[in-house]
Amino acid sequence: MKRTGIQQFTAERNGFCGVWYPHPEGSTKGMIMMLGDSSDDRMATCGARWLHENGCSVMAMSPAKKDYGHHSYPLERFGMAIGFMKAHGCEKIGITGASTTGMLALAAASFYPEITLTVALSPSDFIMEAFYRDGKDGMRERPGDHESSLTWQGKQLPYLPYAYRHPEYWQMIRKESKEGGNMVASRELFDESERRHPLQEEEKIKVEKIRGKVIFIGAEDDVLWDTCRYIRRMEERLAEKPHESTCESWLFEHGTHFVFPESMLKMMIPAGSSLLVSLMFKAGREFPEECRKTRQEIDIRLRQALKQW
Repeated sequence: MKRTGIQQFTAERNGFCGVWYPHPEGSTKGMIMMLGDSSDDRMATCGARWLHENGCSVMAMSPAKKDYGHHSYPLERFGMAIGFMKAHGCEKIGITGASTTGMLALAAASFYPEITLTVALSPSDFIMEAFYRDGKDGMRERPGDHESSLTWQGKQLPYLPYAYRHPEYWQMIRKESKEGGNMVASRELFDESERRHPLQEEEKIKVEKIRGKVIFIGAEDDVLWDTCRYIRRMEERLAEKPHESTCESWLFEHGTHFVFPESMLKMMIPAGSSLLVSLMFKAGREFPEECRKTRQEIDIRLRQALKQW
């Protein structure tokens, strides 16, 4: 990737953590992108390169450098990033995220009307409880101490609490993963969380406040959580409430949690994008061709959506 014009931002110095990847030839379209655990790792740089190919400058954002946990992330950071992007020629602002950051993308877009294209891959329709990846007591991940993943104006946003606390939380994820033949799986954890604590209105993302175009992308065989059910609930919410957006749901039978555009995934892992999906998820091993076709279709459709935006 051409490095000219790239700028680094830190929360301590700039109020948010991110990297600015301006389009090499200039662009009035700017995408806020949240992929992986850092704003300058391989996932981020390849994602920026893919978006450059589709005519966008990119602001890659992350909670912190090399931190895949999500805890008390201030949504105001998006306002700071949007201000910078506008000052650098972006007349249109979009946002995209995958997995937990798919939730984050939807939440940010619901707070900032400047965002006119929102692409959420494998999202939830509610604010998640915080989680940490700090290896405490030998556990790879643990829930926050009754802490939200997001804040606004210094206040914790209401969230769906996890069914289990530390260390049982990671023990249950590990058990579900092993029994299902996946490297990681937590769908039963999330289902149990809703069983114990039925989802409340204040915990739901207010998708009706999002402007412009919203694209939800998910697969039925996602074992992290039931993203297709969450997407259908957001469709129902939009059908019931006044809104100023157009919505598209791209739902697939096969695709796993990694519903990335195929050419983007190949940039990230040139020697074996399909192999990674197969190693991570049982569905990737059982339905490799179907998963690949899903990613190819997403690739074509997302390129077209960016072109039309």
